[in-house]
Amino acid sequence: MSARRTGEFAEQTYQAAERFKANALLTDDSLFTPGIPIWTPTLLGELHARFLDKPDEGEGSTWEKLKLQLDGSTPEVYQLMSEVLYVHYLILSLTPEAKRRNINGGEVKWRPDPVIIPPELDAGLQSRFINPGGGFAWIPFQLGTLIEIVEQWKGLAAGQQESLLKDPWAFKSFLLSVKFRSELLKDNQNKGDAERHLLLHILFPEVFETILAKDKGGICQAKAFEPFIDQQESDVDRKIQQIRQAIEGKLGDFYFYDADTRKYWKPKKDEVLVEVFCAGEKVCREKGEGLQDLANRLYLPDTSFLKEIQDLLAEKRQVIFQGPPGTGKTYVARELARFLAGGADPDSRVTLVQFHPSYAYEDFVQGFRPTLTAGNAGFKLQNGPLLRAAERAEKEPAAKHYLIIDEINRGNLAAVFGELYFLLEYRGEKMQLQYSDAAFTLPKNLFIIGTMNTADRSIALVDLALRRRFYFVEFRPDEDPIQGVLRRWLRAKAPGMEWVADVVDNANAKLADYPHIAIGPSYFMQEGLDAAGVERIWEHGIRPYLAEGLFNDPNRLADFELEKLRNPNAPAQPDGTSAE
Repeated sequence: MSARRTGEFAEQTYQAAERFKANALLTDDSLFTPGIPIWTPTLLGELHARFLDKPDEGEGSTWEKLKLQLDGSTPEVYQLMSEVLYVHYLILSLTPEAKRRNINGGEVKWRPDPVIIPPELDAGLQSRFINPGGGFAWIPFQLGTLIEIVEQWKGLAAGQQESLLKDPWAFKSFLLSVKFRSELLKDNQNKGDAERHLLLHILFPEVFETILAKDKGGICQAKAFEPFIDQQESDVDRKIQQIRQAIEGKLGDFYFYDADTRKYWKPKKDEVLVEVFCAGEKVCREKGEGLQDLANRLYLPDTSFLKEIQDLLAEKRQVIFQGPPGTGKTYVARELARFLAGGADPDSRVTLVQFHPSYAYEDFVQGFRPTLTAGNAGFKLQNGPLLRAAERAEKEPAAKHYLIIDEINRGNLAAVFGELYFLLEYRGEKMQLQYSDAAFTLPKNLFIIGTMNTADRSIALVDLALRRRFYFVEFRPDEDPIQGVLRRWLRAKAPGMEWVADVVDNANAKLADYPHIAIGPSYFMQEGLDAAGVERIWEHGIRPYLAEGLFNDPNRLADFELEKLRNPNAPAQPDGTSAE
């Protein structure tokens, strides 16, 4: 369970927050120029005197007033203010360009010279987690709150600082205990409260949500969430932790402002408040089931495997499931994609293609195809499944669309993908396609799931350039959760046949040095399975497959007789078989 956000640039944002913790809170260092003291009590005091003790309530923008307040300051004070602004903007829903502009002086150039934001910190500005509301009128109070909190933090002993940063709840107590003394805030103690909650999340993203203070109360008071809360609990953030734990069990990874969750506590104008969460065993959402329901249907022990894939897709947008045949890679890809796509017709948001050696760029992306018009043969430029899926995704920017590429390694990937290698890494960028004059963008809401058979020797054709653009998920028949799938299926669908799972486990143990040809559960997940059916599958499906995989070691094949694996401890007979 975690409130930590995922997705593009989220990790860079949290890395920037770690630098703030190390350089500004635990030392007097700088975010932008490490080694040069910037977050010192002296510089904080000077900024306090100029900005907090001389509030400008006259006309003019925030930046015009700031320019007057800081006029004549040292370069270090200007840099400190820019770094304060950087921390303030880190997770706010503002464009990176606007964040950089304001940090560097805004439209009125409140600072005399631009500041250089290191590339790794600039990447952290890409995230847009939350909109605190209030507009520019609230910025002075929010910035002042941050400055006074750090200023009072500097008055703590080093050991106390380290102790508070190891305990999220103790840090929260400190944060809420700060009483402001500046002219700007002494009569406006709560006007910059959004900054306190911003600090809680960036310093402890596993514990505290990106939720506005006013909305935390609304979430905890929602009737749909009442069953999840210990009524003896008084801390609003601990209540929200309890709610998250319950919701994650059904929805998997979620955000309280997601449409599927928001309708339980703060529906939009055209929505109806839903007062019962997950009525019965089904989640009250369009797709009709929760992540736990899907895990049960896939015979997985819990939702952790599926949630990990969700996180990988959210961060990279493209993953590849790799493993031996029969491990359910394609089936899981299709079912998970349909679940994540949601909607009344999830199949309309899921596209499936299968690569093969003759598959080309013209088949996958775009190319001229033979046509017959009025009896005349010719060629017509036609979009392939990738462009068609991208078009559907662009028409539904708020929805998630999925492209599943089965047997992705069987195609000539460099030739099939072409310039898409670039677009896979730089979503949102534009590039001209080979057969089109119009620039093409790979939509950020189009996710790609590939499947790769590790027993196929063409896996060697997957070059490093493509590997770097995908996350890889292992489907190992000899490891959980795949290892337990067959046993759970047999218990549910073929009681009394659990011995088949023992046979497969015994065989895979003998294949420990050939993991790429381990035996997957799907071979035996057939309705009406009986002993005779197992013998047919083994003789005509498993043995030929193992003979191919062990072609360099044919003497090993004798170890994989069905009876030997079923009764591994039985004494050997003169003919080499095992006795019953």
